[in-house]
Amino acid sequence: MSDHPISTVLIVGGGVAGSALAVLLARGGVTVEIAEISADVSALGSGITLQGNALRQLRALGVWDAVRAGGFPFDDLGIAAPDGTIVAEFPDARTGGPDLPATLGMNRPELAEILHAAVREAGVNIRFGTTVDALTDTGEGVDVVFRDGSTGSYDLVAGADGIRSHVRDLIGVEARPEPVGMGIWRVHTRRPEGVTRTDLAYGGPCYIAGYCPTSPTEMYAYLVEKARPKDEVAGLDPIAEMRRLAEGYGGAWTEIRAGLVEGARVNYTWFEALLVDGPWHRGRVVLIGDAAHACPPTIAQGAAMCLEDAAVLAELILAGQPLDGYTDRRLPRVRAVVEASVQICAWQLAGEQGDVPGTMARTSALLTELP
Repeated sequence: MSDHPISTVLIVGGGVAGSALAVLLARGGVTVEIAEISADVSALGSGITLQGNALRQLRALGVWDAVRAGGFPFDDLGIAAPDGTIVAEFPDARTGGPDLPATLGMNRPELAEILHAAVREAGVNIRFGTTVDALTDTGEGVDVVFRDGSTGSYDLVAGADGIRSHVRDLIGVEARPEPVGMGIWRVHTRRPEGVTRTDLAYGGPCYIAGYCPTSPTEMYAYLVEKARPKDEVAGLDPIAEMRRLAEGYGGAWTEIRAGLVEGARVNYTWFEALLVDGPWHRGRVVLIGDAAHACPPTIAQGAAMCLEDAAVLAELILAGQPLDGYTDRRLPRVRAVVEASVQICAWQLAGEQGDVPGTMARTSALLTELP
């Protein structure tokens, strides 16, 4: 990349990574535009688990008060038998520091709205309903052709367009997400009064049965099993299938199962992993968030890694530093998270005990450090 300064940036994708980067750059005096292919800010999915290091970045963005008010914080974790009996309780790692909760659950659409409110307040222009179809790096900037036929020129383009990134394809990065062999059923539902944290049950019909409170009245619950062919799942009634699997679990699952009735928001997805193992930029086009890396949610670090990417990339851009430093700083940390997440899945698929506590402790110690 030349020494031409970066004063205009196009961000492709308005999710967690794109929104955070937009806010930080705009506050630093950069003119920022977001191209978001969806028609509005609504986010798919039920809930999200945010660990302390994610909360640390949300505080730096200035949205912590809104996140805290909209979510459900907790500081410990329970391990349960399939019948619901709690067999172990321990404090969760405070990876964001002692003055933040260890974990906070919240509804994904609410987090999206909070971030987009910050984007609007920062003066960022959001173009909904379009994305990029062509990119030409001129050495001094990037010429862009949008899907709606319009064009633009920017000093830098950031691909924040997710695990199936079109920007990644356009710049010739060949990495693709790979399934790890597990699938997950999720439901957004009412929070039973006794659910005040995440409890994980191992064994029974599934590898993991868990839940996370997301507000005083809501939560999401999930069942992790061996991945099934997608055409097989497409032929099932998702509510009936999740009810069937949930019959193997007691405790709070008795009430969760009772809520699996017509109208319940149930979805099924595969666990996938991705790591671009090399430079995360080509000239003046850079990848961020799930476009560069993604991992199974076994240690709940997806959003945190996206937010950390935004913080590091914005710092380098605003300081006029080369983009090589972005990959150098982020890749070792992200690699550790992706490998730990995938390793936990591999142990479960093989029916092995594995060193899950040790893996979690080592990863948490790493994430407590600033990115």
